[in-house]
Amino acid sequence: MPHTVHIVCPHCDGINRIPNDKLSAGGKCGKCQKQLLTGDVIELNTSRFNKHIQKNDLPILVDFWAPWCGPCKMMAPIFQQTAHHFQYQLTAVKVNTEQEQSLAGQYNIRNIPTLAIFHHNKEIARQAGAMDKNSLIQWVQQYL
Repeated sequence: MPHTVHIVCPHCDGINRIPNDKLSAGGKCGKCQKQLLTGDVIELNTSRFNKHIQKNDLPILVDFWAPWCGPCKMMAPIFQQTAHHFQYQLTAVKVNTEQEQSLAGQYNIRNIPTLAIFHHNKEIARQAGAMDKNSLIQWVQQYL
């Protein structure tokens, strides 16, 4: 593993280089001075999504969802808890497929919620349908 990782700021999208041994401290963005690894879920549009999956060295856990979807609403707090659980190991993001239809089409999202894990700009895992917290954590751990 390299001695440093690149992390895209969840606030300003600035790219930061953080030493591996400092990841658990979270680090602050060199551009906006806000915390980098907050454990919060980030809502992304297409341009922000592309930057995050292309420039982050940490895996990106994506929830493709829609506001009218009952299982998506049910899973939202579970996804947030999972984001906190893996706070220093990945970045958790949500993509509203109603607002970002081109992105949903690009990734062939046919069911929602659909969860995907990206690493170094490649999709490495996908799971359609809602999951409970333990199942989601176990699924994510397979790919870290």
